[in-house]
Amino acid sequence: MPKLIRERSIVDDGYALLRNATSIADLPDGVPVIVPLPLWIERRAALIARGEAGVWLAPADDPAALADDVHRLPVIAIDFPKLADHRGCSHARVLRDRFRYANELRAIGDVRRERLDDLVQCGFDAFAISDARVGADARPALARGRAARESAAAQCR
Repeated sequence: MPKLIRERSIVDDGYALLRNATSIADLPDGVPVIVPLPLWIERRAALIARGEAGVWLAPADDPAALADDVHRLPVIAIDFPKLADHRGCSHARVLRDRFRYANELRAIGDVRRERLDDLVQCGFDAFAISDARVGADARPALARGRAARESAAAQCR
């Protein structure tokens, strides 16, 4: 089972990330899923009825497409296809600051330990890192970043 860093711990990822799902038929039964934004938009009602469905945003996606749904999404995953692509940080700020998304915001893709401070300050609280061994090394950075994010969020209100 894939691992995540969430709340300064290494945990099992309970969601199936379905990057290539194009229809409801592509979804496994009885498993929480994270689907691409286009599938969410197309089959929103069915995914809400199914329950435990999250959305992943690609860099070119507009997070405003989720404005009406942030209160019902348990997880939003934002893709970083390349280390140097920072659009995901902008997506995170929009979701947290403008739309007040309060659930899990997960960084996926080319997520590396050296970026965790920045990602936490942007609003991320979960990280799909391919090498889960970095978890212990990441905990101090996550603690500093979380405190900074909470402080910044308090100033925005």
